[in-house]
Amino acid sequence: MKIAMPVSEKSIDSYINNTFGRANYFLIYDTESESSVFIDNTAAASQGGAGISAAQILVDQNIDSLITPRCGKNSAEVFENSNIKLYRSIAGAIKENIELLKEGKLNELTEIHAGFHGVGRNNNRGRGRR
Repeated sequence: MKIAMPVSEKSIDSYINNTFGRANYFLIYDTESESSVFIDNTAAASQGGAGISAAQILVDQNIDSLITPRCGKNSAEVFENSNIKLYRSIAGAIKENIELLKEGKLNELTEIHAGFHGVGRNNNRGRGRR
């Protein structure tokens, strides 16, 4: 299973970013090979539509699941149409969120917001939430 997470730093010891579309990077973790790769979020600098563009980047990576603290409506529709499951991250390190998902202890993300249209790029610091 390939899991994606929005992150601010290219380190598996860091934390999940509190925004999806404006995160600097995405971590793609493969639970079978236990390998990880970081990809740049080229949508982060977009003037508009960062979330939907970021979602398409992850769809193109053939992920199965996304762990994130929140997700906008347009992005969620892209994931739903691609049969990608969304899980709510907890306020912990990336590794902790991966382990909880593998153990089936993360909740599905069901609260989808309307989007942060017009929010600038400097709003991507922080960590997941419980």
